Formats: sequence, structure tokens, C-alpha cells
Amino acid sequence: MGVTRTEIFTQEQNELAQMMKALAHPARIAIIQQLLKSQSCICGDLVDEIGLAQATISQHLRELKAVGIIKGTIEGTSVCYCIDEEVWKHYNKTFGSLFNSLPIVGKSCC
Repeated sequence: MGVTRTEIFTQEQNELAQMMKALAHPARIAIIQQLLKSQSCICGDLVDEIGLAQATISQHLRELKAVGIIKGTIEGTSVCYCIDEEVWKHYNKTFGSLFNSLPIVGKSCC
């Protein structure tokens, strides 16, 4: 299989694809939903709330942090995570413009 030719796509297309890839796992969606629901930083509750092993949760948190959706702060021996509001707003706008680019006219093209 060949290497993906990301250079032929715009920065916005590549960025959106990376974000969608990070969101393309139900555990990550559950983590984000839990962070949104708590409206604060979460330190260790995710294992209990999601029901996955700590190592698995940590891997998913790394993926979400890599694309900037979440940010973490160290408090003692634990890392606390929350949604990065600026990044969240940016992607909300980006996703919105993508999904709103199709005018709803009430009929199917096929």
C-alpha cells in the first residue's frame, strides 16, 4: 500500500481528517462526552466512568491530546484532563462549515 499523499490536500483538509481520525473510536467519544458533562478537569474518574483499563484510557487520552482536543495538567502524581475550549470552538466552526455546505433542498439527487 502506498504512502498517503497528504501534501496534495489543503491544510484544513488534513487538519479535519486528523481530527476525525482522533474521534473515530467510541471510547474517545465517551471520554469527550464525559469531559463535556463534567465541565471541569477530570483526574482519575475516567476509568470508573468508561469501564476500560487505565492503560487503554491513557492511550486514548494521548490520541485526543495529540490533536489538541484535550489538554492536561499535572496535579501531584496524576494528570487532570479537560476540553481545550479554543480548539473545541475551532473544530466546531470547521465541522459546522463542512456539514452546512450542503444546502438542504428537500429532495435527493439520486
